[in-house]
Amino acid sequence: MSIFFPDKIIVHHSLTVDSGTVSWGAIRKYHIQTLGMSDIGYHAGIELVKSGDENYYEALLGRPWDKRGAHTLGENERSLGICFVGNYDEVIPTDAMLLVGARVIAYWMKIYAIFSGEIYPHSKFADKTCPGTKFPLDKLISMVTELVTDA
Repeated sequence: MSIFFPDKIIVHHSLTVDSGTVSWGAIRKYHIQTLGMSDIGYHAGIELVKSGDENYYEALLGRPWDKRGAHTLGENERSLGICFVGNYDEVIPTDAMLLVGARVIAYWMKIYAIFSGEIYPHSKFADKTCPGTKFPLDKLISMVTELVTDA
C-alpha cells in the first residue's frame, strides 16, 4: 500500500447541468459502473442542493482524502481533485459556489501544506477546457488565499 502525499489541487467541472437534485451520486455511479473505477475519481464535489424552499451549495465527499484519486491522467499520485458540478463552458459559477469550494481547498492546503500556487485547472494537464472557459479560477484562488490568511 502506497502512502498518498498530494502536493497540488486540480479543479474540474462535471460538464453537466447542476439541477439541484444532487447528481453527485450519478457521477459516482458513472465512474464505478460505466468507467469501471473503484470509486468516484474526485476527492470532493461542490453542488447546488435544493431542500424545500431553500437552495444552497454543499461540499460532498468523494474518494477518501488519503487515497490516490482518478481524476487527472498522470497527476493522480500527487493531487487532490475537486469537481464543481455544472458546465462552466456555458455559465459562470456563483460566488456562493466558489466560496464553498474555496473552504474545502483551504482546508486541504492546511492539512497537506499545499501552497496556493499549486492550484491548477484540469486543462493544464489535459486537452480540455475543464473547469470551463467561464470558470473564474483566479477568483477562486483569491478566495482560498483569503481564507488561509484569515485562519
